[in-house]
Amino acid sequence: MSAVALSDRTRRVLAALVREYIETGEPVASAALLPRVGLQVSSATIRNVLAQLEDMGYVWQPHTSAGRVPTDLGYRFYVDLLLESRRAARGASGVEARLRQEVGDQPLIDDLLSSTSHVLSETSRHVGFAIAPANENAVFHRIEFVPLTGSRILVVMVSRGNQVSQKTVDIGEGVGPSELGQAANYLNSEFGGRTLEEVRTGVRARLREERTLYDQLLGLALRLASQTLESMRGPATVHIEGASTLLEQVIAASGISPATLGALLRMVEEKQRLVRLLNEYIDGPGLTVVIGTEHSDPELRPFSLIASTYFDGTGTGTVGVIGPTRMKYSRAIAAVDIAAVAVARVLKDVN
Repeated sequence: MSAVALSDRTRRVLAALVREYIETGEPVASAALLPRVGLQVSSATIRNVLAQLEDMGYVWQPHTSAGRVPTDLGYRFYVDLLLESRRAARGASGVEARLRQEVGDQPLIDDLLSSTSHVLSETSRHVGFAIAPANENAVFHRIEFVPLTGSRILVVMVSRGNQVSQKTVDIGEGVGPSELGQAANYLNSEFGGRTLEEVRTGVRARLREERTLYDQLLGLALRLASQTLESMRGPATVHIEGASTLLEQVIAASGISPATLGALLRMVEEKQRLVRLLNEYIDGPGLTVVIGTEHSDPELRPFSLIASTYFDGTGTGTVGVIGPTRMKYSRAIAAVDIAAVAVARVLKDVN
């Protein structure tokens, strides 16, 4: 039976039970619910409602004499209730101001997302993460060639939004700063404002032209750009914060075994596993909540994930939190909502 088929009284009892369990971590008895549901009913009536909810799969009873605890279906009902009454993110200005203070008005995107993951972890008290838009969607801003010792050159590529990639290349011969400046100017004038994939395609095409055989400076510029662009191919950048906090609270209060926690910590270490999961879950802009058994990965079923997309002007990234299914969903949803808005605002100014 779906949550929409529940009577108003049953919905209020279930919502009160989930809130109480999230607060205390203890099975909730009918007597504890009576003053919290705001209904003029008896304790016996509450017990009957709880029995019905158990039959429907929204709650379960650890022991015969114990109260009830919510199932993942019960959590889903509660989260959907929160989302129904959700308002536009409030408090984004405060988080935006904090991010600007930490990373400046023209931040590198890696610094911004690192700070964002920290803010999310601190606010939600769970694992916070922030993922950059895919490189292919980034827009080329400029390239610089910096001579090092001998024939080595530092190639610095800046995408719109201050996303910086660096690569050291040994070209086998010494080239002066003036020639390197001309090579960089050529690439910047030819490709500025295009996506990295468009730049990559254009560079390949020009490397095949006969002109590069007799124009050494042009050939050098294109080869350096090609090597740098190829090194930028790969997975999205992921910043994760708060694993140690989760370790403490899970073992202390959430009843999750160290082995299960280890599965989450492995995912934190294998960051691209999180990216793959999010690609599977997120099918559009906005908020996504995945609870317990809704996870496709069995190892993650003791946990819930809350994520929201943000747009940087050219591509879409993701921010979010991961924690036990018994999390304070209202606080976590608000934190993710606010972070997504704040990051988008900062990046809009940078772009």
